Amino acid sequence: MTGSTATRPSEPAGPRSEPQVLGLLERALSASCAASLRAAVKLGLADALGDGPATADALARTVGADPDALRRLLRSLTCHQVFAEDPEGRFVPTETSRLLRTGTPDSLDQLVLWMTEPWTWELWGRLDESVRTGEDVFVGLHGREFFDQVHSAWPESAAVFDRAMTQASVQSARAVAEAVPLSGARTVADIGGGQGCLLAALLEHHPGLRGVLFDRPDVLAGADARLHGDGALAGRARLVAGDCREAVPAGIDAYVFKNVLGMNDEDAVVVLRNVVRTARPGTRVIIVENLVDDGPGQRFSTGMDLRMLLTVGGRKHTRRSLLDLVERAGLTVRDVRPVNTYQHLIEATA
Repeated sequence: MTGSTATRPSEPAGPRSEPQVLGLLERALSASCAASLRAAVKLGLADALGDGPATADALARTVGADPDALRRLLRSLTCHQVFAEDPEGRFVPTETSRLLRTGTPDSLDQLVLWMTEPWTWELWGRLDESVRTGEDVFVGLHGREFFDQVHSAWPESAAVFDRAMTQASVQSARAVAEAVPLSGARTVADIGGGQGCLLAALLEHHPGLRGVLFDRPDVLAGADARLHGDGALAGRARLVAGDCREAVPAGIDAYVFKNVLGMNDEDAVVVLRNVVRTARPGTRVIIVENLVDDGPGQRFSTGMDLRMLLTVGGRKHTRRSLLDLVERAGLTVRDVRPVNTYQHLIEATA
């Protein structure tokens, strides 16, 4: 029809669409990057490479791998800037690959393993189900709740989890300890505090403070050596076993929750109401979380948000949704501020 302004179907974009096509397909294959990182940790590549350089053949002999297959793995990891390759075709470490070394203060090897445990792959394939229902798919697959399954059926995975949480705490403990407002407090309780890295940092930063580490008995069995026995902080620390969904310790001046409230919203409100019911009026409640809508760490926090939906029906919060939970529990918000580029702190009172 002459002069028609009707919209016609889009024509193929031609060569200009190639970057978008390639970018989309790379994203669709992004599981290969996660699997490559896991393989690098399992093989001990970062340790074997040391300060490099080394050829793929030499590394294969060290880690007991097929030289050609290892070269292909290293090529993939180099594309993702984990390792680098020099002009002679030898592989060299990067600041990123050094984070995969074992036993170093800044190591993230256990976090990488936890994020790529074998049971995770089937969950990701069912993400559409969780999005349709708004619920986890884990119970339907395994017949019981996530942490019950991990600790009873997959003890090796449970051990990886404990080590991974310790690594996460080590990475941020000092920054959090410096940010948490504890002036005038005599006692602090780290609720769901894992093995106690953050509590130890708080006690070191505040020499007059006494602390309680509150978590499951199996977690406390691996508590930071500084907090018990002949440890340097043992005289100012108590290890208390329990479930924060049922009760929290009493007689505390400040409660700290770091990356604990990602459970389903109703349980999170129950936990915070336990504090309101137990604490004295004016008791401080400090919440440290990754927010999915603030800061440069959004790719990480949105990925963790979806993983938590799949496993426990939980979430990583937006600023508003977390404040809503705090207020629903009966707490009064006093301040919200960043701790670092990927974590925020909410200060509230009971």
